[in-house]
Amino acid sequence: MTCTREQDMIERSLTRYFQELARQFQVVTLLGPRQSGKTTLCRAAFPGWGYVNLELPTNRQLAAQDPSLFFKQFPPPVVIDEAQRTPELLSHIQVMVDEKKQAGQFILTGSHQPRLVEGISQSLAGRTAILTLLPFSIAELTAAGVTFDRDEYIFTGFLPRIYDQSLPPTRVYEDYYRTYVERDVRLIMNISNQLAFEMFVKLLAGRVGQVVNLHSLAGDIGVSATTLKSWLSVLEASFITFRLPCYYNNFGKRITKAPKIYFTDVGLAAHLLGIESLSQVARDPLLGGLFENMVVIEALKARYNAGKPANLYYFRGQNGVEVDLILDWARRLYLFEIKASMTADPSFARHLLHFMKDVSAVEAAHVLYAGQDWPGRGYSFAHFSDTERLVTEVGQNIP
Repeated sequence: MTCTREQDMIERSLTRYFQELARQFQVVTLLGPRQSGKTTLCRAAFPGWGYVNLELPTNRQLAAQDPSLFFKQFPPPVVIDEAQRTPELLSHIQVMVDEKKQAGQFILTGSHQPRLVEGISQSLAGRTAILTLLPFSIAELTAAGVTFDRDEYIFTGFLPRIYDQSLPPTRVYEDYYRTYVERDVRLIMNISNQLAFEMFVKLLAGRVGQVVNLHSLAGDIGVSATTLKSWLSVLEASFITFRLPCYYNNFGKRITKAPKIYFTDVGLAAHLLGIESLSQVARDPLLGGLFENMVVIEALKARYNAGKPANLYYFRGQNGVEVDLILDWARRLYLFEIKASMTADPSFARHLLHFMKDVSAVEAAHVLYAGQDWPGRGYSFAHFSDTERLVTEVGQNIP
């Protein structure tokens, strides 16, 4: 599907909440990975606002050297794109919003969390709302009439450029990754051993859906675990990966506390694994991990699109019981087992049932898979495209 005209643009689930916050706060900050659609969303949600992109050297130089002139040329209400490129501008925004205590003055966007968040904490604490926009969700694509099967979603991924311009996923993700490594990484951290860093990223792709042992990877790559930890922080800071922590409340030493690592776009993970055609997906030995990656990030998108914190975890106990995904909300737990299978099998729910026997706080349990909805006893089977609906309903059902 091609969406090249403005009226054909795929509507983002975050739009109304985004607009609502701009009516309440003086500043709204929109974070997210490059090419997730931040600029397009800002322009669609706030068509009457001014716009300036600090990726342009001339704009960045003006903002750094003469902020007064900068704001004369770009007065509020204005969208300032890639605001992390000139963090010193935030102190001037603080003065302006304090002088004119009025909502809806600035929208800031950023692709790198540390620089922008640090500046916000120093200058704009209490003055800005913060949202996160990830690439398209399955629900957003479905609402626009774009529906794929399991393997098509994994291979195509969710970057808006692919859908807006009908571009081949393999080419897009190669360019996306190269741009990230060659430009964005250097903005965040000076990585001297680029080949080792690229090996690290590809090894992480080979471990999606698994608990990642950095000490083991350090031996494979030939760098220290401390270095890998800092590199992983870089990947998270630029929204390339997402760290799913272990749920350990009241479970003591029975829990493996290391996080699982996922890519925020499963299409990039598939590309890093060398998947170059749709037919390769079903045959790939990591299909289960890729499918789990996709579903976990769909749940994360549902939380972010509702303006809520992730509150997502996994569980692994020493007795062998594992739960792929847990949403902890209002001290109630919502469990999700994730299976790439297209056929329902009651054995898929055995870990959910074991967990529910030991934990009274479970509110609901679902098996998310590639088949049709099917009721079980104490749980249900649901098609993976229902992930956003099931996660979003949790927040709606709790006061």
